[in-house]
Amino acid sequence: MPTARKLGKRADQRRAMLRGMVTLLLDKGRIETTLARAKELKRVADKMITIGKKNTLAAKRAAFAYITKEEVVKKLFDRIAPSFENRNGGYTRVLKLGPRRGDGAEMAIIELVNYTPKDKKDKKDKTKKEKETKEVKDTKEKKETKPAEKKETKEAAEEKKEPVEAKKTRAPRAKKPTVVEKEAEEIKEAEPVVVEEAEVVEEIVEEPETVEVAEEVAEVEAEEETAETEEIAETAEE
Repeated sequence: MPTARKLGKRADQRRAMLRGMVTLLLDKGRIETTLARAKELKRVADKMITIGKKNTLAAKRAAFAYITKEEVVKKLFDRIAPSFENRNGGYTRVLKLGPRRGDGAEMAIIELVNYTPKDKKDKKDKTKKEKETKEVKDTKEKKETKPAEKKETKEAAEEKKEPVEAKKTRAPRAKKPTVVEKEAEEIKEAEPVVVEEAEVVEEIVEEPETVEVAEEVAEVEAEEETAETEEIAETAEE
């Protein structure tokens, strides 16, 4: 009687490994592993699909007891099992890949019979959409940057013109003054200072004259007032 493959593991370790591989196979639809594990996995996966085709409470409990993810159990009863209604067995296939580099173990791919690589199509569609969106963005950015570049070029041209105009309007260099001219300038600068000092002296001298005139006017006014008072007194005596 042929016995089950031990796969170099104990019974509990082998069962845990097969449970994980079955859940992954039913979830992804295709996995890569060694040839011995693929043959053992094919036997277990076909049993799980036959359980899913029953679609009873006992079948669901048995599936939940073996498969590690609830999402995969729902997928088994809702999608995978109904797709094999008209098939009585052979739900998976094993494709040999040859020896693995390193230890030389025979490798194989195990997949569902009705497996279609939708992920590749989705990736291609995503890449196409991304390229289209990038092209649209690039065209928009180019349109937006063109007027900005024109403005920058105008500003740069104006900046270039400004130094040319400055060169044209630049004043000629002043000649160095000679010794005679320096002496004449010094004399001119010294003259106004002397005049200002004279004016200040005159002002200082004029101040006492104004005070003396005011005193004389006050004395005259006082003499006139005394004369008037004397005349008034004489008229009163007569």
